[in-house]
Amino acid sequence: MKSDIAVVLVSGGMDSCVTAAIANEQYKLAFLHLNYGQRTERRELKAFNDIADFYEVELRLVVNIEHLKQIGGSSLTDGSMKVQRADLRRRGIPTSYVPFRNAHVLSVAVSWGEAIAAHKIFIGAVEEDSSGYPDCRQEFYDAFNCVIRLGTKPETNLQIVTPIIALKKSQIIQTGIELGAPLDSTWSCYQNEDVACGVCDSCALRLRGFQQAGIEDPIPYVVRPIYR
Repeated sequence: MKSDIAVVLVSGGMDSCVTAAIANEQYKLAFLHLNYGQRTERRELKAFNDIADFYEVELRLVVNIEHLKQIGGSSLTDGSMKVQRADLRRRGIPTSYVPFRNAHVLSVAVSWGEAIAAHKIFIGAVEEDSSGYPDCRQEFYDAFNCVIRLGTKPETNLQIVTPIIALKKSQIIQTGIELGAPLDSTWSCYQNEDVACGVCDSCALRLRGFQQAGIEDPIPYVVRPIYR
């Protein structure tokens, strides 16, 4: 029986699903999901619950942090901003970046993790995304672990784990398949909730990963461009 608890941040996307599969190898799972007013909020929540059902997770927490939508500054939360078309050579921060979002997510995870005596917080951050997202870098999580040590009870033993941060999308997909992760239940598209657009950055990274892995992506797309 698994006795140690791990809080897993599950957005409903492929990366968080594979991260959950990795955590499931050793820990009792507690799934955390945040609604923050993103365009695909309902679809992501469905994916979260489908993945949680697959792993028979009893400890589930869904938190609404609508203030991120009020703050704005992102095409994911501000309807007046367009979601950029995919450009996998882009340098700089894309409009889909939600200002300091992962710090908000981690703060909730630390509070819950401390309350339920969890030992780990698993997050599916990927440095392949870090050229655009500053809160996807390993140094960010190393710094946050220092914050946890300083800001929690002395007896709290809680650490952020980033098991896929150095992997390419194709490697993440292969890991997920090896572990039997329900990739068909995941959702990555930034702008559609019914059929994935295939042309936003998130769809492009996902599709390129499946193409490089030589595996057919099981979710539906409006278009499936070939990405290099």
